[in-house]
Amino acid sequence: MKKQLEKLKNEIIDNLDKVKSSDVLRALEIKYLGRKGELTKILRGIADLSVEEKKILGKMANEVKTELQAKFKRAKEMIEGSAAAEGFIDVTLPAGEKINRGHLHPITQVQNELEDLFTSMGFMVLDGPELESDYYAFEALNIPAHHPARDTQDTFYITKETGKETKSPIGDLVSGVFGEASDLVMRPHTSPVQIRAMRKYGAPLRLVVPGKVFRSEALDANHEHTFYQLEGLMVGEDISISNLTAVLKEMLSGILKQEVELRLRPGYFPFVEPGFEIDIKCTICNGPGCPSCKYGGWLEMLGAGLVHPNVLRAGGIDPEKYSGFAFGMGINRLAMMKYGIDDIRWFNSGDLRFLNQF
Repeated sequence: MKKQLEKLKNEIIDNLDKVKSSDVLRALEIKYLGRKGELTKILRGIADLSVEEKKILGKMANEVKTELQAKFKRAKEMIEGSAAAEGFIDVTLPAGEKINRGHLHPITQVQNELEDLFTSMGFMVLDGPELESDYYAFEALNIPAHHPARDTQDTFYITKETGKETKSPIGDLVSGVFGEASDLVMRPHTSPVQIRAMRKYGAPLRLVVPGKVFRSEALDANHEHTFYQLEGLMVGEDISISNLTAVLKEMLSGILKQEVELRLRPGYFPFVEPGFEIDIKCTICNGPGCPSCKYGGWLEMLGAGLVHPNVLRAGGIDPEKYSGFAFGMGINRLAMMKYGIDDIRWFNSGDLRFLNQF
């Protein structure tokens, strides 16, 4: 991988020397440094290395990335400076039509920031299917059949018998694809990727899983039927609640760009033991109370705890040797705190008056 990084770095520098226009420079930047670019592909491969190799190559990769970003910035300044010096503007020509440029949705912006924060702490970023089996969504996560989360009033189910939907609009599309394999649900959380990842990578393990989830919710200022969640998991030897609170405080302070005050309350989640409800002091009202925090001064941000031994076993990991923590949080709710938004329904409204502010 070290040779790959050096080769890619030299290739990018050679190409930068040949760039003469802003369009070509932007295309090169996307090709090499974009979220799906060549450098990003190499960086994702670091997750499969040993701990020692991660330390060495992770540091080298960050140095290469920083150097290349600086070179792209210098190249841009040179091209723009040259164009300004050589260009001629005919002020008698009529003004052209302004072309509005699009931008990323605020949820996408926050998700990208979260991914950057967690990769800087050595976490992998994984993804999983939005249409899940009952086994991965509930059973493997130690959620028993009688738990309220498995009720059709809380989860969008696809029936096993016909493949047609009970509450989901895509039910007919999956008919014949999954057959009689299992009951299917629109995933209510991104937690199923915990099991998939533990079975694939084993322990030790650090990962986050951002993505869209679906709940049969009554809509109000704090609840949506379709929203985004980020699941986190860390498994290793002697993992404790101290590790959990340290990671969460680092993440929340980094994304909100301010020191945050955390509050842990006992909470019941079948997949962790012990479990906690984790609140932060409302960043909109700073404590006195407002609609976003239901006038309580605190906003529930996420559920977390130490991974239940049954979940570790379902992932093929020995709970006698390893322990871990897991947490799940709504990206929408975090964006509300970050930008001072008082109603979660704005995100899916499609209202450009709202979206253009970001």
